[in-house]
Amino acid sequence: MLKVVCLKYVSKKKTLAIRKGKRIMKKRKIVLGIAMAAALAFSLASCDDMNINAPIVEADGGATGGNTTGGTTDGNTGGQTQTGGDNGGQSQTGGNTGGQTQTGTNHDQGDPIVIGNQDPEVINVTGTVNIINSGADFESAYVTFDAYAGADYYNAYVSSDNSTWTKLDRELTRKYNDNGKNYYRCDAVGLKAGKYSLKIVPVISNVEDTTKANVVNNLDVIAHERTGFAFVNGSSSGAYNDDGTLKENANVVYITNGNIDTVKLDVKTGSKDANITSCTGITEILLAYKKNYEKKPLDIRVLGTVSNDGILTSNTKDFAGDLVIKGAGKETSKRLSSGVTIEGIGDDATALGWGVRIANASNVEVRNLGFMLCDSDEGDNVGLQQDNDHVWVHNCDMFYGMPGGDSDQAKGDGALDSKLSNYVSFSYNHFFDSGKCNLLGLKEGATDTYYITYHHNWYDHSDSRHPRVRFYSAHVYNNYYDGNSKYGIGATSGSSIYAEKNYFRNCKYPMMISMQGSDVYADGTKYDAGNNGTFSGECGGIIKAYSNHIEGAKSYVPYNSATTKGYDTKLEFDCYEVASANELVPDSIKANMGGVKTKATSLKNTVNGISYGNTYNNFDTSNSMYAYSANAAEDVPSIVMHFAGRIDGGDFGWTFNNEVDDSSSDVNDALMSAVKSYKTKFVSIQ
Repeated sequence: MLKVVCLKYVSKKKTLAIRKGKRIMKKRKIVLGIAMAAALAFSLASCDDMNINAPIVEADGGATGGNTTGGTTDGNTGGQTQTGGDNGGQSQTGGNTGGQTQTGTNHDQGDPIVIGNQDPEVINVTGTVNIINSGADFESAYVTFDAYAGADYYNAYVSSDNSTWTKLDRELTRKYNDNGKNYYRCDAVGLKAGKYSLKIVPVISNVEDTTKANVVNNLDVIAHERTGFAFVNGSSSGAYNDDGTLKENANVVYITNGNIDTVKLDVKTGSKDANITSCTGITEILLAYKKNYEKKPLDIRVLGTVSNDGILTSNTKDFAGDLVIKGAGKETSKRLSSGVTIEGIGDDATALGWGVRIANASNVEVRNLGFMLCDSDEGDNVGLQQDNDHVWVHNCDMFYGMPGGDSDQAKGDGALDSKLSNYVSFSYNHFFDSGKCNLLGLKEGATDTYYITYHHNWYDHSDSRHPRVRFYSAHVYNNYYDGNSKYGIGATSGSSIYAEKNYFRNCKYPMMISMQGSDVYADGTKYDAGNNGTFSGECGGIIKAYSNHIEGAKSYVPYNSATTKGYDTKLEFDCYEVASANELVPDSIKANMGGVKTKATSLKNTVNGISYGNTYNNFDTSNSMYAYSANAAEDVPSIVMHFAGRIDGGDFGWTFNNEVDDSSSDVNDALMSAVKSYKTKFVSIQ
């Protein structure tokens, strides 16, 4: 018997309140009064630099860590190099599964991500640096503060015990201007989970004035959720360790709109130790890394808005408008395998006009970036090209790209696509009305097994491909489908998809298998593949569905479910529902059209009532699966809206009108105008 869950409709106003609650939870305690001044205890004498954030070397050489490079005084100059299973069925009422329950491995283990105690404490005392705001997030903490009169710049420190303080890279403190008012923001990144304090010390006439310093305590940093196939048989943490700290020997490059073509880094480009090339500009740095002689991890940190003006666009051969992370070849020995992270710093890091393209690479991470108006030759915000393994794209905001030449590219091309890449996780990303979110595919007739995970993504009024899967084994869990005008999950070309504990709110067709069920009948009673078919006539795959919440769907047809539409749901179905996570999908359950070909024939692959279509491979109950913890579907909206996208939800806010936007696939003109009008508040590195 399937469990039927009745939930109250979650209004957009309510969800926005939950989202804004993130900032409320991080509200600091400010205690005013001279009497509290004694509580400010600074210990600069014990500023022993730990391996958190590649600390800048002091004049006495006391700091150790990674190598950093970037602008050191403003955003318009290049910088110097410095050494340093529970149970439950679908929420939608369905019919009998008709399947058998067999012994399998229960991989639904561990603890789901939890919100830390976000109640930072700061004492603002007259005469000290005035703290405006502060908070903590995934493996990072931040503080914003007013300019202090007479300060030349500021040194920032982080501590886990209020005794030993680590000096942060100067580039992590940036100047902003909001409607004529200057302020500063400092972000400490590369923090493993725990409690931290941040200290801001003004430097006046090249001398730290500790009497004017201020500190924020009780910053509760939480760990990223490193799970999914990106962490099977390897790691996808890039330049970071799996505990969130920066790798000891990592090269750190800070890029701004002013220094992207001038930033410098020495890179090993030959087999001998003497083969060191001094590279200028991020493109030269990446081309040098492509040779795969440099084994130091690379962390590219984006500050403010960086546009596609300059070499990213003018170098049409290698970059063609994208930032490209690429190895020399598909062979393991030629893949770029040093470990690469490209990340945004703070809540406002934005890739304007360009995307990230990854090919022939292993151990790559992309995080905390907003992608706006991508206009590269490839056209994807983030695109995994051929022959990658262990790639993790998470906590990014995906906005409109520039319109392409095809009719389905009015909102840009793909937001986050992958092909011929294995052991991949896409998690906690926020898609703003994207037309085509996640295309996933291999070559026709592919025989190797490829794995990918999609979890905790916010498909916010996006239209389709959430994901559209060819051939892959895909685990799709805990995603929030929030008013989707075309369809949710699409299974084609022999794919096996495990859809688990997702929340579908007004998603037109939550799940579809090519050339059958809702794909060819829509919400009617007449088979019409010519007008209704969504997937270009491709063969079908199989979707295993467990404990999803579905409301407001136009059509949703599980296997062998009761229907008044007059067709046989043992042949025309959208998914196969199971009553427990470990239940296997029997081999008798087959896609209505299938085989080794990508394109289905004009006739159904059924002879004498026997289907010869594609089957489900039960990867999710095999030894190939990983340990993870799935949240209950009912909890997904609040969790995803709290954590998906950039830190604190990013610096770009938008409210959709559900009555219009749930069903419309047109470009939202007001949203497009707002994206095109977006201006950064970032001024410079301090």
